[in-house]
Amino acid sequence: MKIGELARRTGLSAHTIRYYERIGLLPTADRDRSHQRDYDASILVWIEFLGRLKTTGMPIREMLRYAALREQGDGTAADRRRLLEDHRAGVRAHVADLQACLLVLDAKIAGYAGDNERMDRADATPPERRRKPVGARAAGAR
Repeated sequence: MKIGELARRTGLSAHTIRYYERIGLLPTADRDRSHQRDYDASILVWIEFLGRLKTTGMPIREMLRYAALREQGDGTAADRRRLLEDHRAGVRAHVADLQACLLVLDAKIAGYAGDNERMDRADATPPERRRKPVGARAAGAR
């Protein structure tokens, strides 16, 4: 498939596909008679996996490390597994942080929904602020 079709099917721009190929994240595409890139449909699965890694926050340098190990073949399976396990641990920690944030948001929203009258009163009456008289200076300013 041509780069435009690959871009359409993956949601990546043609520029991003060429960049990923240039840095080694994607294998070099075959070329047709007119020297245009011609991708095999199997690349769609690899790009989808890369998208998952990106969505979960894996840096490109780690994705490149994984891709290089993958290119070396089955002998690197243990290294690839360790890399993914380490990344999974980070993702799980991030999800736990997000869950804690979600609980705080849920509690805050419940507070607004539970006692509208109290919240309306609190929102309508700003806290009193003590102001300095006009022309007053801070102690020791002279």
